[in-house]
Amino acid sequence: MWLGLASGLIVFIVSITGFLYVFEEEIRDFSHQEYLHVPVQQKPFIGLKTILENYEHLEPKKKITALKINREEPNAAVEISTKKKKTYYFNPYDGTLIKEQGSDWLNTVLEIHRNLLLGDFGEFIQGWSVVIFIIMLLTGLILWFPNQRRLIKQSLKIKWSGSFKRVNFDLHQVLGFYASIFLLLIAFSGTYFKYDTVKKTVSLVTGSKLRKGDEVISNQKIDSTTIPVRYNAIYENANSKYPGATSVSFSIRKTGELRLRMTYPNNWARNQNTIFFDGKTGQMLRTKLYKDNNAADVYEASNHDLHTGVFFGLAGKIIWSLVSLISASLPITGFIIWWKKGKKKSKPKKVKA
Repeated sequence: MWLGLASGLIVFIVSITGFLYVFEEEIRDFSHQEYLHVPVQQKPFIGLKTILENYEHLEPKKKITALKINREEPNAAVEISTKKKKTYYFNPYDGTLIKEQGSDWLNTVLEIHRNLLLGDFGEFIQGWSVVIFIIMLLTGLILWFPNQRRLIKQSLKIKWSGSFKRVNFDLHQVLGFYASIFLLLIAFSGTYFKYDTVKKTVSLVTGSKLRKGDEVISNQKIDSTTIPVRYNAIYENANSKYPGATSVSFSIRKTGELRLRMTYPNNWARNQNTIFFDGKTGQMLRTKLYKDNNAADVYEASNHDLHTGVFFGLAGKIIWSLVSLISASLPITGFIIWWKKGKKKSKPKKVKA
């Protein structure tokens, strides 16, 4: 009860923002289609070097934090993101700027979901609230199982004809039961992003150790220190060595490393090569190739898709969104149950004359 009251508001916020963000790709494709894609042309990709040179001409002082190339759709804009929460969209055929876009409402929803807009402190609160939520789900399941077999049928449906108190109790108990397995998966995959203990648990269960990547024994560096030449050389070399990627993205890590992710067609778990480079010299440091993945690596590659429902396609996204709404309702119905019990206990007993 006290754990639920302490974490209820945070769980409500995280659940509602999760519900809104499930269809982020579809919402953006619909609302931003005028600059996410350009008309198809019978031209090859102009190359990363030209696009980066055009970006540096526009913003010589803004450091790049992420870069994304969609190779599956040749007419998809190349996206460059900066620390100032701005994204620049470039034409993949001629390298010209299509649009400069600041942070939109979906970015704000994601930040609320991750850290409540309170930075590291908010991330700490959010993380532990989700841990408490997992405990609540597990103990709730234990409490749900009826002591007598005759109550099983009653415990699986909502008695809409009952009083407000009864309907509220059933909404909490019945919807909570149906959603609990999905919510445990969503909550667990959320804590995986934050806590090494969760990653070690996955390693323990799978009997395999999560790899950081295989070190590359090479002193070869990219000749030029300019970003356009360096990024382009890394991109071209990686495409040549590991062809067939449908999506390629660069990101700068907190350690200063440059991380290149290459995603390939897959039927189930995500096939992804991750290559790490020195952010200043472009020297390759280590590689993590999906062909060498063990069970813990496969889970890591799939965790994001599990958390968002993408892993199960459109049906998964629909289920995840509905389950997120149920999750948001549980703190409300749970609070009402607690409130009603408190009022009942506080009623003074009538004294007989």
